[in-house]
Amino acid sequence: MKRIGNIFIILKAYFVVVTIFFCFRVLLFLSELDKAPAFSGNLMKIAAAFVMGLRFDVVVSGYLLLLPFLVLSVMYVLNRYHAAVLKGLSYLVFVLFSITFAISAADIPYFNQFFARFSMDAFQWNNSPFFVFKMIAQEPRFFWPLFPFVLFVFAFFKMQKWIFRMPGQPAWPASIVARIAISLVFTLIIFVGIRGRVQQKSPIRVGTAYFCDHALLNQLGLNPSFTLMRSYLDGLDEKNTSIALMDDQQAIRNVQGYLNISRALPESPLSRQVLSDSSAKHTYNVVVIIMESMGAAKMRRHGNVKNITPFLDSVANHGYYFNNVYTAGKHTFNGIFSTLFSFPGIYRQHPMKESGIRKYSGIAHTLKSLGYSTTYFTTHDGQFDNVEGFLRANAFDNVISQSDYPLAEVKTTLGVPDDYMFRYSIPVIDGLAKEGKPFFVTFMTASDHGPWYVPEYYQSAQKNIKDKVIEYADWSLKQFITTASTRPWFANTLFVFVADHGAPITVVYDISLDYHHTPLAFYAPGIIREPKSSDVIGGQIDIYPTIMGFLNQPYVNSTLGINLLKETRPYIYFNDDEKLGVLDKEYFLIYNSNNVVNLYKYRNADMHDYRDDEKQRLKAMEEYLKSNLQVFQYISKSGPGK
Repeated sequence: MKRIGNIFIILKAYFVVVTIFFCFRVLLFLSELDKAPAFSGNLMKIAAAFVMGLRFDVVVSGYLLLLPFLVLSVMYVLNRYHAAVLKGLSYLVFVLFSITFAISAADIPYFNQFFARFSMDAFQWNNSPFFVFKMIAQEPRFFWPLFPFVLFVFAFFKMQKWIFRMPGQPAWPASIVARIAISLVFTLIIFVGIRGRVQQKSPIRVGTAYFCDHALLNQLGLNPSFTLMRSYLDGLDEKNTSIALMDDQQAIRNVQGYLNISRALPESPLSRQVLSDSSAKHTYNVVVIIMESMGAAKMRRHGNVKNITPFLDSVANHGYYFNNVYTAGKHTFNGIFSTLFSFPGIYRQHPMKESGIRKYSGIAHTLKSLGYSTTYFTTHDGQFDNVEGFLRANAFDNVISQSDYPLAEVKTTLGVPDDYMFRYSIPVIDGLAKEGKPFFVTFMTASDHGPWYVPEYYQSAQKNIKDKVIEYADWSLKQFITTASTRPWFANTLFVFVADHGAPITVVYDISLDYHHTPLAFYAPGIIREPKSSDVIGGQIDIYPTIMGFLNQPYVNSTLGINLLKETRPYIYFNDDEKLGVLDKEYFLIYNSNNVVNLYKYRNADMHDYRDDEKQRLKAMEEYLKSNLQVFQYISKSGPGK
């Protein structure tokens, strides 16, 4: 050490930071054990995941230690070490790695929520940073990674003096040429570590970590600083903000075939006239309740034994319920946009936050043209995700948000509790009903999302805060329907229950189906006389046309959605940030960002990849996915909105 100072200093730094990264990886692994499939017989795979993690940690460490090593090498070659320079390098290394440790700490609750490593998707809310900061500050489950973060940073700071100890004199070997050669060889080794692979074709990529059939282990090896920077660089590539999965015109022809559009109306390649079946047209009031995080996996109907959604289960049993419906994405803005406008999600694109607010022919526009009033309720700030501005520009007369509620009722950064929003809404809806025209009302709940808050007046026997919040959210729905049932407008109102997205309760594949499988219940005791259940495949994008089917009103459908009461689709597709999924009743296709396609039989959690066994099926599913997304891209960027 006293003679080859540049190498030994950097080796010590590598050892310390890689050890800290390893500790964060262990904490992440332990935090996910409750939702991962059993690890019996997977000890070697677990070890392989941690070895893979070492590779990614070396990549990140190499990038950050390269400059300090080059400076140290100059001093080593010249045999002139300066205490001030060493101290400066020490501070630089401490600051840089403290940032990576902060990212590793933030990655744990992020992964627990989204089952994805930290990336630029974490900054989807960058237009509301104060809102997000408050939300995090009010959620205790986000706090615990701070303790290991503080401990590791403190330990790393204390070790700086040992790492950057002044090398002794004289330098070895005596020949300056030999010292240059040694430094160049080690520089080459660092570059190999940065590249992550010795193969010429490609350096290490996110896809490199996917080495087995276990969804958690495939992501465990990734370093969140690597995924964050990779997603940032990918975001600079225009093809990632404007997809080019296939030729626009070919995609349009394909989708027109899927939707049986023989001749589109001038408005859009998707525009088709939908006629009513008879003269029995209805002007039912319509209330859509988009339930925060209320995935189907939380319901007893779908196998949950905790009985934490008794009311929603009752609604499903007494209305028209769809068993196989999936959300367009795993973010709230995906759920709002796709439910109300019947278009899918595309990677990181956020249609409600575009600089020029675009108009879409969603359900509010159609119902307003039929004489309906249109109102949207949310518990929190209406500016979050640009929801209020976007909806007002897209045919919503009223947007009622946090600023409309009494300040004393605002309990967290997510605003008022669900049941208060519903209580507040009743006299508002009474007023809408008195206007003498039908109303369309949408609710966006929030209580089943951190920071979790349960009002003191709600008593629950549940011990787990997550279960208690779900039960409270379900109870809030019941309170609303119970109160609404006393109003004259109730008998003529169609209530629609759907989640914005679910939660990764169990994870079998690289995409958690629990995150996308949503309840979809149409409930109207005064309208739906006989409960029905349907197993057709569908998505949030089908809600608007299906509501129009219940109303039996003629309209122009310019969306990718269909009426699930009378039409069927072979597959449904959804966006999972860096990945895309396609489902039929048996198979699940995952299209990865690195163009890797996998095919599974998901009904029995079959881990065998059928991509080579079912090539024709895979081709058809992939083409369906790409065609639909490409058509939406075409419409959103160039085609007319109505």
